[in-house]
Amino acid sequence: MDDDLPPDLARLRTLETWAAHYLTRIRTRIAAVERQQARPPQAPAPTAAPPSRPATGPGPARPPDWGLAEAGIGVPATEIHRGDCWASGKKLLPVSAELAGGARACDACRPDRVFNRP
Repeated sequence: MDDDLPPDLARLRTLETWAAHYLTRIRTRIAAVERQQARPPQAPAPTAAPPSRPATGPGPARPPDWGLAEAGIGVPATEIHRGDCWASGKKLLPVSAELAGGARACDACRPDRVFNRP
């Protein structure tokens, strides 16, 4: 014979057992797919809303509206800055307009224009 099957009976019986087992698995899967297709389509399951913040903890603290930047490297004297000022340095100490009296106003963000409004 000129085929790819083994010539002895023992190996042919092994292949027959394997093929019968595999055919049972295929028929079981066919039946499951037919049952699934026979059912009416279902609405997709609702998914959980993504968290608004990462699970690692709260986000960075919001900068204060006004703040004092202490004198140090790059800051020649204690200055008042707006919270969004790029020249304020790494840390602003929150302060209100009433408590900021006497401190120099930043030349970049000019908070004195807002402090001295009539």
